[in-house]
Amino acid sequence: MIKGIVIFDVIICMFIFLGMKRCFSFFILIFYKLKRGITVQLKKIISLGFLLIAGLTCVNSTYGNSPKKPNILFIFVDDLGKEWVSSYGAEDIKTPNIDNLAETGLMFESFYSMPQCTPSRVSLFTGQYPFRHGWVNHWDVPRWGGGVHFDWTKNPGIARILQSAGYKTAAAGKWQVNDFRVQPEAMASHGFDDYCMWTGYETGNLPSTERYWNPYIHTKEGSKTYKGQFGEDIFSDFLINFMKTNKDNPMFLYYAMCLTHTPFTNTPSEPNVSGKYACHKAMVRYMDFIVGELEKALTVLGLRENTIIFYTTDNGTVSSITGMLNNREVQGGKQKITENGICAPFVVNCPGLVPSGKVTDALGDLTDILPTCAELAGAEFPESYNIDGVSMADVILGKSLDSPREWIMAMGGGNNAALSEKGVENQYRFRNRVIRNKEFKLFISSDRKPEKLISVVNDPEEKNNLLLSNEPKVRDEYEKLWKVVSTFPEQDNDPRYTPLPKELWDVKVTVQSQVWKK
Repeated sequence: MIKGIVIFDVIICMFIFLGMKRCFSFFILIFYKLKRGITVQLKKIISLGFLLIAGLTCVNSTYGNSPKKPNILFIFVDDLGKEWVSSYGAEDIKTPNIDNLAETGLMFESFYSMPQCTPSRVSLFTGQYPFRHGWVNHWDVPRWGGGVHFDWTKNPGIARILQSAGYKTAAAGKWQVNDFRVQPEAMASHGFDDYCMWTGYETGNLPSTERYWNPYIHTKEGSKTYKGQFGEDIFSDFLINFMKTNKDNPMFLYYAMCLTHTPFTNTPSEPNVSGKYACHKAMVRYMDFIVGELEKALTVLGLRENTIIFYTTDNGTVSSITGMLNNREVQGGKQKITENGICAPFVVNCPGLVPSGKVTDALGDLTDILPTCAELAGAEFPESYNIDGVSMADVILGKSLDSPREWIMAMGGGNNAALSEKGVENQYRFRNRVIRNKEFKLFISSDRKPEKLISVVNDPEEKNNLLLSNEPKVRDEYEKLWKVVSTFPEQDNDPRYTPLPKELWDVKVTVQSQVWKK
């Protein structure tokens, strides 16, 4: 028995020093050369050693050699249409770093945002359309208050999902759907391990108006002004430091840039510019510069080949700015459901993981980001989550040329919301919207009727209404899009949240709940 224990110890020692596979091969050889001189008891002990080594070899094969979970850097630019990204055909600007991502990655031609800030952001966070999550209209929480907030107890959250899959999570830039004076730990509750956020304008707190020079920023240490500094530098430095600290873990980095939203400003790279267009172009160039700095940091840290970079925007450019796109003049489309307001630039890049130098017409929109990132991260949804989006992971990884989608949708925007005695409510019971496939786009009015049908292929300015066309192809496509309308609820939801205590800066109740709705 003592000999058996010694032999078993020898097997374990050899396993440690020789490695599993070589140790396994060695003992098979010894066993068959000496089996006639080994007692039955020793055979059993040696066999047990074989089983141990074989089992550990399988475990190592299954887990030890499995690919590492990819890092995800999601860059979400504020107020910028395709007419200001040169890889999409912009003629008045050069964006070399974004262009490089597009040229060495996957560029989407048919990706929808919502037409304005809040509906876009909450759709991204939740994987739900505005008619479901309720934030159909823009509501600036720190500015208007009213007890309104993006409630993590009543809504899905992308950071919480990825955090549950073992990701270290960080957010930087713009948030604006919670008031950090009232909820200083909101970002942690939404699933972010660390954060560096512009507060948004907090009514009554003048320094908080600043997001660019001398920005007012909220971190775990509280909120304060960073004198003499530029907001995007602080945000990008924060994210780079987070990468350094957490590079041995999978990371989800959410960067909601303040650029290129108004007010128009000079930048650290172009401090002497002035005037609307000169400042706007400087802001776009600095946005592109920051994208390049983040990519360089990933490369220096040895993270680039395992980091999927997403680049997109929350809506079109502000309407006071016009740019040339593929030989035509395009006015900024923010707050509009025309293509210049919602068909956003969308580029995905990861060397060796995402197809390089490809352009795709696969359909997608912001509700798809949550399920896509969850699949890439190996995360699971809680059963209580009701998601409208679908995963585009197979398209992004080059496993499929097309997404599962047959249509995409955009709706909302504007300030058509008011505070009732029961909380913030949307003005329209059914908000106007657009439904689009690869060829046609259907406009639906707020009384749930078809308003306009256009060809997105042949009519980029969306002027020619095809609703009365008798052409079989057009009628067939119209019927497909019209059937989608029947799947929408009769009435859009209002935002879901437990109201916060009243504050001095809250806007007044101005409407009677539900009665005022159109």
